[in-house]
Amino acid sequence: MSQASRPVLGQIGDYEIRLLKLFKTVVECGGFSAAETELNISRSTISVHMANLENRLKLKLCRRGRSGFALTDDGMVIYESAKRLFARLEEFRYTVNELHEQLTGELKIVSSDNIWLEDDFPMADVFAALGEQAPDVNVSVDVAHMGEIERRVLSEDADIGFIHYHRDLEGLNYHHLYKVRCYLYCSDRHPLFYAEDDAFIGERLGESKLIHPGIYTNPEASAQLAGLRLAGRAYHYEPRAALILSGQYIGFLPESFARRWVEGGRLKALLPEQKNHYLGISAITRSHGRQSRLKELFLQLLQNHLTAQP
Repeated sequence: MSQASRPVLGQIGDYEIRLLKLFKTVVECGGFSAAETELNISRSTISVHMANLENRLKLKLCRRGRSGFALTDDGMVIYESAKRLFARLEEFRYTVNELHEQLTGELKIVSSDNIWLEDDFPMADVFAALGEQAPDVNVSVDVAHMGEIERRVLSEDADIGFIHYHRDLEGLNYHHLYKVRCYLYCSDRHPLFYAEDDAFIGERLGESKLIHPGIYTNPEASAQLAGLRLAGRAYHYEPRAALILSGQYIGFLPESFARRWVEGGRLKALLPEQKNHYLGISAITRSHGRQSRLKELFLQLLQNHLTAQP
């Protein structure tokens, strides 16, 4: 094709930006079907938008078929370029917001598991204080696996992450907040629930199937698993608790999370003096790049409320 006859992309407006956002979401979801829920539109509508984007770019971006969704070489280039474009747009939005005396914009938080329900995590009070001091700020909160949280904070897809502290990664700052104690629980459907003799429980403990998070947390927690029968994995607290409540498994849970079932007579801590460990809760932020007044305000409010707790 001669230089004169090559297709040229015209002005990029709001419509093209919306199409590129849709394309980026489809890629990151792994296909049209998986993107339906994220975008809250049907596959047929997604298909129409994708066709419109390909027509406007004069490029084939992806292939769909029995083998699944896959980007073309051109599609990969456009996807990487779109990520850079939206990063620049976000940087521009951030710069403008920082110039205003009143904080605006969005604070993106991603957390590990159900730490929001822990007694030592005063997030309701922190959000109340944030709303009073920065009423025009929007907050988005998501839950993810620890490795995903670290990745999203490093890539600036999230401003702040909350995790169970388990390692130091280059590029991240760790703000250590508090510790939670975990005990080994069984349910009223498990034979050991009714055992009273600690020696008997200790002898039978290794015979019981144990559900565990499936990841390395810290040396103390790992040491507690020694000699136990690791028979299943559940990273999140809720499915782990459900498996323990089934009577088929024993497993470790934070004391505050398990309390409702303990008080209801459904769960019991096994050998609590021996089978317990601590998990540290940390906030993580990116150590390099732009400094956000909004992020700093949120962390300061969090620290203030943690310090004020009895």
